[in-house]
Amino acid sequence: MEHARVDHDREHQAGGGDTGVWASTRETLKVGIQALLIALVVRTLLFQPFNIPSSSLVPTLLVGDYLFVSKYSYGYSKYSLPLSEYIPIKASGRIWGAEPKRGDIAVFKLPKDNATDYIKRVIGLPGDKIQVIEGVLNINGKPVKRERIADYETLDAYGQVTKVPQYNETLPGGVTHRVIEINGDNGFWDKTELYTVPAGHYFMMGDNRDNSTDSRDLANVGYVPFENFVGRAEMIFFSIDEGTPAWQIWNWPTKTRWGRLFSTIN
Repeated sequence: MEHARVDHDREHQAGGGDTGVWASTRETLKVGIQALLIALVVRTLLFQPFNIPSSSLVPTLLVGDYLFVSKYSYGYSKYSLPLSEYIPIKASGRIWGAEPKRGDIAVFKLPKDNATDYIKRVIGLPGDKIQVIEGVLNINGKPVKRERIADYETLDAYGQVTKVPQYNETLPGGVTHRVIEINGDNGFWDKTELYTVPAGHYFMMGDNRDNSTDSRDLANVGYVPFENFVGRAEMIFFSIDEGTPAWQIWNWPTKTRWGRLFSTIN
């Protein structure tokens, strides 16, 4: 067997090198295709990475956070597929569906176009009555408990550092999270109509209550169908200062928010 192998090597040395190069290329392509298939399966069925481009969920999520969203948490719909907005799929509903819980931070497809990825917190469940009265969230006729804590430091419209009111808000069911009120309790969305969440839909809000386009704006977001949910935000795997592109590796030592890496999302 050893002798046969030596003869085979001599044959390639005598002019059969192209065959060896093709075999090596074919093996590389095979490994690459396998890796892509594994990545596609993981992205479709398990976890999908997202980054935060806006401040609507400050102070919970910051611009420059990169996070993993679990695709399996709510089951799967046509919007679970990568590039679903470009695929003419007529199927509706979900398989292996598990309903979102109040307080979850979830990624969903904007109902207005069924294509844009949005991320907000689940506030209202099907059948709930939601209203904001002088900045206080009311669910089914009862004000949600909120406790004033230390002011939150952020930037105003002119890029100047400012401190704004911050609260611990405890939703029915026990989830406690922080919210901020940049305009106090007198912002545009701090006094709303009474919303009744339709069956099969959810009411979503940002934690930055005066700087979030969410379900309070019926014309642009409104009630979110269960089918449009993509997944639940689970963990921040990377975070970098706002305005610093993640690909600028040379800035990582000074611009990375090291304390946020691998933190779970509440």
